[in-house]
Amino acid sequence: MCDPDMELPAEIDLDTKIQAVKRELKEIDQEIIHLTSRRKRLEELQERLQVYKLQENSNALVEQKWDAETFSWSAKVRTTLKDVFHIEKFRAQQLAAINAVLSKNDVLLLAPTGGGKSLCYQLPAMVTSGITVVISPLISLMEDQAWALKNIGVKAEYICSTSDKDLVKSIYKMLREGDESGIRILYVTPERIAKSNRFMLALQKCYNNKKLALIAIDEVHCCSQWGHNYRPDYKNLGVIKTMFPDIPLLGVTATATTKVIGDIRKMLNLRECLILNAPFNRPNLYYHVLEKPADKEELNDFLAELIKTRYRNMSGIIYTYSVKDTEELSVQLMQREIKVLPYHASLVAKDRTRTHKKWMHNEIQVIVATNAFGMGIDKPDVRFVIHHTLCKSMESFYQESGRAGRDGKRSDCILLYRFQDIFRLSTVIFSEYEGLDNVYSMVKYCINGKDCRRKLISKFFAEVWDDTNCDRMCDRCYYRDKIQLPEQDITTHYNTLLAILRRAETLNTKLTALKIMDAWYHKGSPKNRLEEPPPLMDRYIGEQIVAFLIVNGYLKEDFQYNQYSAISYITKGSNLVLEKGIRFQPARVLRIPAESIVDTTNVSRARLPSEDLEIISVPSSTTLENSSSRNSLTKRKVSSDIEENDGYESFSARSSTSMSSFNSTAISNGSKRKKRRKADSSNRSQLSEQVVEENTMQITSTNVDEDEDVLFVPLENEVIEIDE
Repeated sequence: MCDPDMELPAEIDLDTKIQAVKRELKEIDQEIIHLTSRRKRLEELQERLQVYKLQENSNALVEQKWDAETFSWSAKVRTTLKDVFHIEKFRAQQLAAINAVLSKNDVLLLAPTGGGKSLCYQLPAMVTSGITVVISPLISLMEDQAWALKNIGVKAEYICSTSDKDLVKSIYKMLREGDESGIRILYVTPERIAKSNRFMLALQKCYNNKKLALIAIDEVHCCSQWGHNYRPDYKNLGVIKTMFPDIPLLGVTATATTKVIGDIRKMLNLRECLILNAPFNRPNLYYHVLEKPADKEELNDFLAELIKTRYRNMSGIIYTYSVKDTEELSVQLMQREIKVLPYHASLVAKDRTRTHKKWMHNEIQVIVATNAFGMGIDKPDVRFVIHHTLCKSMESFYQESGRAGRDGKRSDCILLYRFQDIFRLSTVIFSEYEGLDNVYSMVKYCINGKDCRRKLISKFFAEVWDDTNCDRMCDRCYYRDKIQLPEQDITTHYNTLLAILRRAETLNTKLTALKIMDAWYHKGSPKNRLEEPPPLMDRYIGEQIVAFLIVNGYLKEDFQYNQYSAISYITKGSNLVLEKGIRFQPARVLRIPAESIVDTTNVSRARLPSEDLEIISVPSSTTLENSSSRNSLTKRKVSSDIEENDGYESFSARSSTSMSSFNSTAISNGSKRKKRRKADSSNRSQLSEQVVEENTMQITSTNVDEDEDVLFVPLENEVIEIDE
C-alpha cells in the first residue's frame, strides 16, 4: 500500500507511482462498494426486524381481551354508559376500542355507519381527566355531536371558521390552562390543525400541563388519497404523533379498505396500532334501485307522492349531486306541500345550522342535501335515504345510505338510476384518481339484474364485511321468486353499436352515448342510423346494455374539453370478445315492496300486501300546467281478473313488446303484470292489441292525451289509506 506522505526513491519514475495510486484507489472503490452493499442489506434487515417487532406488538395487542370488563376503569365505564349516555349495552367493538384507548394505545376502528363510533371517544373523555380533541371534517357533524353532548350534560364545544371570536379566545384560554371544568371535548377541523399556529400553541401548552387526554380523528379515511373523501389538510395530521407521542390516537371510519388503512397508518405515523373491525352489514336497511324519470316534473311528482304516502310523517334525507339540484328540488317539493329545506356548502353557515336544527327537531320532514351534509349525522329515526343521482363511489353510497335506521328499525335506501347521469358524473371526475372506476362500480350496482345488493356492496368491504345474509332486504332478493330477465349473449348488439361508431367515423363525427342510443333506436339525426331496423326491446334495457359495455371495457369514454366543460364521446374499448360472447343479465325495475315501516311519530301504518299494492301519481299535460291541481294528480286505474302479479314496478314498468324481444318465452310465461310504455304513434296500436290479446287488464281512463305516458296503477280499493 502506498503512503501518500512517503518520499519515493528518485529512481522510481512518476508513471510507476501513478499506477500504484490507481491500483490502491480501485481497491478502495471495491471495498466501498462492498461496504455499501452490506450497509444496504443490514438496513433492509433492520427494517424487516422492526416490522416483525411491530407485527408482534400488534399481534399482542390483538390477542388481548379488550372487550373484557376486568380493567380498573371498567365499573366507571359501565356506569357512565348508562347514566350519562343512557345506553344499556355496547355495540360490536365499542368496548374493545374504549379499553384500548384508555390503555394508551393507538386504535383504528372500522365500523358501519350508525355503528356508534363516536361513543368510542366520547365515553373515554368522561372517564379520564383532561381534554379530548376530536378532529372532524364537517361543520354539520361537529354541530350535531356538540348539541347532543350538551343535551346530556357533557361540556363540549366546537371551533370552525364561523365561530364567535370571543368564544374562540375563551376556548384557547381553557386549552392553555387545561381547564377541564370548562371543556371536556373540543371539536376542530383539520384546517385548524394545519393553519392555526395559535391553536397548536394552545394545544401544546395543554399537553405540557398533562391535560391532553386523547386525540380522535373522525372520518379518518379522509387522510388517504385512495379514500373517497380525501381532504388535503388531513395530510398535516402526521404531526400529531410527533408533537404528542404518548397521547393515544383514535381514528374511526365507516369506509376503509386494506389499502386505505395502510395509507392512513403511514400518514399518521402509527407504528403500533390496534385495528378493530366491526361487522359492516346493516340488516335493518332495505336497498332498492328505481329508474329515475327523465322528465323533471314527473320525477318531482313521484318523489312528493312517495314522501306523502309511504313516508308520511317520517324523517328522511334526499341526496343530490349539485347545489343547483338541491335548490331546485327543494323548491319543487315545497310547492307540493312537503316540509323540506336545502343544505349545501354554498349556504351561509347560520342557514345551514338553522336547517340542521329544524330537521333534528322534526320541524321539517326532509333535508335535500349535497354530500356536504352527513358524515356522522346521528339522528336515529331516519326512515329513508333517497339518492336523487348516482353516487361518485360505492363508499359514498354506503356511508350516505347508512344514515338511515340508526335506531335499528327497518328503513329504506332508495337509489334513482338514469343512464344520462353516468356521463354527468364521469365528465367531472374522470381526472381524479380512480374516479371513473368508482363511478363505474355504482353503475354495475344499478344494472346488475342477478345478484343481491348486499353481495354487490360487500365486494368493496371484503376485509370487514363478515355477513352478506340479506333476508329479502333488497329488491333483488325480495323478488327472487319472480320472473327475471334472462342472461343472454349481447354480442350482436355490441357489433351493431360498433357499426354505428364506424359509420360516424366515416362521417368525421363523434358520438356521445345518448347519440349512439338515438342512432340505435332510429331517433335523432338520420345520418347516424344504420339500415337495419331498431331493436324491439325497450330503450331502458338498451341503455343498460350500453352501460354494461362501457363499464366492462368493450366500449370506452373518450373525454375532450370544449370552452365550457368536458364532453364524453364513446369509442371502441380494449376488451376483446371471447368465444362465449358477451353475457349480460339486465335488471328489471321493481316497485318498492309495500312492507310496513315503523313510524317513530306513532302514525298508524298498515302492513301492505307486498306484491299487489302501490300508490302512484300520474302527471298529465293538464295537471302540469295547472299548479292548483298538482297535489291531486289524476290516477288511472287498471282492473285485473288475475289475483297475483309479478311485482313489476308500475312507475317504470315495460310493455310486453319490449320484454318479449329479449326473451318472449320467459317473460310471457303466464304472468300478468302492470305495464307502462311511452309509446310512439307507430307502435301504440300494436301495444293496445297486445294488451287485449293477452287479456291481462282492462283500461279505464278519461281524457287521456295520446302523447303522454300511459301508466297503470292498482285499483282504487287497493290503495291503503293511512290515518293521520
